[in-house]
Amino acid sequence: MANVLWLQGGACSGNTMSFLNATEPTVVELVTDFGVNILWHPSIGLEIGEQVTHLLKDIIAGKVQLDILVYEGSIIEGPHGTGTMNYFCERPMKDWVKELSKTAGYVVAIGDCATWGGIPAVPPNPSESTGMQFHKKAKGGFLGAGYVSKGGLPVINIPGCPAHPDWVTQILVAISTGRIGDVLIDEFHRPKTFFTDFVQTGCTNVVNFAQKVNGGFGKRGNGCLFYEVGCRGPMTRASCNRILWNRTSSKTRANHPCLGCTEPGFPHNDLAKGSVFKTMTYLGFVPREAPTGESQLGYFFKAGIEKIWPKNSAITEGSK
Repeated sequence: MANVLWLQGGACSGNTMSFLNATEPTVVELVTDFGVNILWHPSIGLEIGEQVTHLLKDIIAGKVQLDILVYEGSIIEGPHGTGTMNYFCERPMKDWVKELSKTAGYVVAIGDCATWGGIPAVPPNPSESTGMQFHKKAKGGFLGAGYVSKGGLPVINIPGCPAHPDWVTQILVAISTGRIGDVLIDEFHRPKTFFTDFVQTGCTNVVNFAQKVNGGFGKRGNGCLFYEVGCRGPMTRASCNRILWNRTSSKTRANHPCLGCTEPGFPHNDLAKGSVFKTMTYLGFVPREAPTGESQLGYFFKAGIEKIWPKNSAITEGSK
């Protein structure tokens, strides 16, 4: 049995709502089939008030074993490093996290706010928010670059705004069944099981991308959203089109541009520029190196040829 404590800091509860909608496995199956014991969760925990305080103190004192510390939301360090903008059980939340992370077998950060700082960490960041072990792309965050849990791993990051529910439950299963050692993580501590493929993998518009067929927002089946509205699917690592949301669909399948929410740069535009969720403009933010790895000029030359001779194009062959 694995004891799980779920805490929430600077968050909107979106990852909790996502988690409760998991299907493979469900939250109930976590408990009944995989031996996960949820010590406390802010939405479904039975304990309130001083009962929660006593539980946290017992964990820190070693009276209650903590196998997995799950953290949702940013670590709020403001004002001036005191953390008093986010009080919980009569202490700054960051102080609880610091002590609990020392006794936890594994630490799992759920969602962009917990992994990279997310929206709360967008400049000017008055709450002094940061992620558990990253601040945007920079390793360090709240726990520091060298942090390793008692189980021998750094913070396991499950990013997303919100994170896919099955990413969360399947990682909890891997830990509770002793198979977390088989799970490889990338340079941003994301499990490669879910964050190796690009969102474009499995996208129903992938042929339109290869043929450089433009599409507009909301126009189903009418071209790729990369060129017209800046879909970040070709440069965002996530299994959204391989493990579908609600096992039914995804943003790009519903003809909504991918916002790149599993990447540490999210949100990609700060408030000073007018929008947190603004995507790339038409060709304006296409990287100097195209998503295929070749030069911009070479990519668009081949894409143009593709529209004339699609059967002879290497791009078509690569997208099949």
